[in-house]
Amino acid sequence: MRNGATLFLGLATLAAPLPAMAADHLKIGVITTLSGPSGFNGTSTRDAMKLAIEHLGGKIGGLPVELLVEDDQQKPDNGVQLANKFLRSDKVDLIIGATFSNVTIAMYVPIVKAETVIISTIAGPSQIAGKGCSPYFFTTSWQGDNFAEAMGSYLQAQGKQNGYLMAPNYAAGHDVLTGFKRYFKGKIADEVYTPLDQLDYTAEMTQIRAANPSFVFVFYPGGLGIQFVKQYAETGLKDKYPLYTAYTVDNSTLPAIGDPALGQETATLWNAELDNPANKRYVADFTKEYGYLPAEYGAQAYDAINLIDSAVRIVGGKIEDKKAFIAALEKADFHSVRGAFRFNTNHFGIQNFYMEKVVKGADGKPYLKLGDVALKDHGDAYASECEMK
Repeated sequence: MRNGATLFLGLATLAAPLPAMAADHLKIGVITTLSGPSGFNGTSTRDAMKLAIEHLGGKIGGLPVELLVEDDQQKPDNGVQLANKFLRSDKVDLIIGATFSNVTIAMYVPIVKAETVIISTIAGPSQIAGKGCSPYFFTTSWQGDNFAEAMGSYLQAQGKQNGYLMAPNYAAGHDVLTGFKRYFKGKIADEVYTPLDQLDYTAEMTQIRAANPSFVFVFYPGGLGIQFVKQYAETGLKDKYPLYTAYTVDNSTLPAIGDPALGQETATLWNAELDNPANKRYVADFTKEYGYLPAEYGAQAYDAINLIDSAVRIVGGKIEDKKAFIAALEKADFHSVRGAFRFNTNHFGIQNFYMEKVVKGADGKPYLKLGDVALKDHGDAYASECEMK
């Protein structure tokens, strides 16, 4: 998939600024996954954005806002069609999305060609972080390698050896395992990629036993992760080969996994226990409003709305001045629920990454307990390849 980076070269060049009038309203198109095994990721994204707008008094940057939310059904072709609909028919001011990196990559080109800002709240493909970067692309989440880099660093510090690595066979899967290996220098027993729609891992469990690793590291998002972690425990592998994950066990999947996840360690950029005023308000109000605990997906979407709010205020509502609006977004002048956050030169975040462990709470239910910082003020490995034009 990395060769695909060449597809993005030269596609996004800032036009000469034109005089801009202040907008009287803001129209945002949201492309996310609301159906299928990973639909709850999109639901969390949508709910968090609605809460952020509510916290801002129903406006963004002082402007009335219209939020158009569409389901890409985890299909790249759908993402492209929705992007074109937003650009041509709905005439949106900017686009937020998508959940999966393959959808984001597919719709990226038409969006930046149209010189429209796109803010990703989940996907962070390496192809866009490096040589294929664009001034019009921002992300309030991560670069796809980041969680795995934190986990690789953590396990390397522990002196672990002979790890068995697994991920879905798509852009993000390759990014994640690449990130893990960037920081983990121990022996790798095997590196396995499975179909993106696979939900039964019986054969892979048998292969793990045959390889007899000292630990297993996997990336399986959404419903894939629920199935994998449950099956891992059911087959007895959990007690024999410690399981470590990235983008797999979080507050969106943990309620469905339950006790089989107990004792598991994972990496994150956000946790409900982070002690800052913005996060305390966000977690309390989100839980009260929607009846479930938010996950990283919601935190990143909540931040995206506040990022946009800050930029619209800086330009005085003149969002048609693309150069000024992009410069305002680059300032990231808002209070993030994760604490310290700033943009790197490629518009990906520089932030802390933490360890988490699934433990039982006072109510007897498993929850993610915040651990130590694994990587501090960490950016991504591709920013040096990005030449903004």
